[in-house]
Amino acid sequence: MKKTAGKMKKTRWYDYLWIWTIVYFTLGFFNILFAWLGLFDFLVPLGFAIFGGNKWFCNHMCGRSQLLWKLGRDRKCSRGKTTPEWLHSVWFRYGFLVFFLTMFMTMLVTTYQVFAGAASLKKAVKILWTFQVPWKWAYQGSIFPDWVAQFGYGFYSLMLTSTIIGLICMVLYKERTWCTFCPMGTMTQGICKLKQEKRVYGK
Repeated sequence: MKKTAGKMKKTRWYDYLWIWTIVYFTLGFFNILFAWLGLFDFLVPLGFAIFGGNKWFCNHMCGRSQLLWKLGRDRKCSRGKTTPEWLHSVWFRYGFLVFFLTMFMTMLVTTYQVFAGAASLKKAVKILWTFQVPWKWAYQGSIFPDWVAQFGYGFYSLMLTSTIIGLICMVLYKERTWCTFCPMGTMTQGICKLKQEKRVYGK
């Protein structure tokens, strides 16, 4: 139990999922195959939106959002400045979503090339979609084919890049500025709106 704003607020198990974010990046640092665990943060929120018509995951279970809050509010790492309007505008949110999905598809293409034998495994992590950082220590071979590791490198790159962007926005503006244009949040919000319209119009 903890006290907030003069009231007692019960702490739930999912209030500690910020620890999962740290664990995820730590495991991936030492073994890139653990990057596959990040699919949890992709599939579960989509499941809540598609089958439940809500953003419960984003509002309660997003470990990255919790971590940004912990660092920004509790550790005073954020300036707390008002988020610029353009960062949460419709055109930027959907534009960033398209860009993010394009990068995701590029990652899948690279993975397929390794799967098909048209390319060799690249033991590197691409940060901010630009800087390739050698990451050879994280994979020394396994019982799995190379394309599995290639997907891990690509997915870890996306997760790390988005987290870095979130941290930068946290420092410059409010704690959860990243959440205003998070691609997953934009997708789930769009799905929820479609489901709501379907219920209203009965189609």
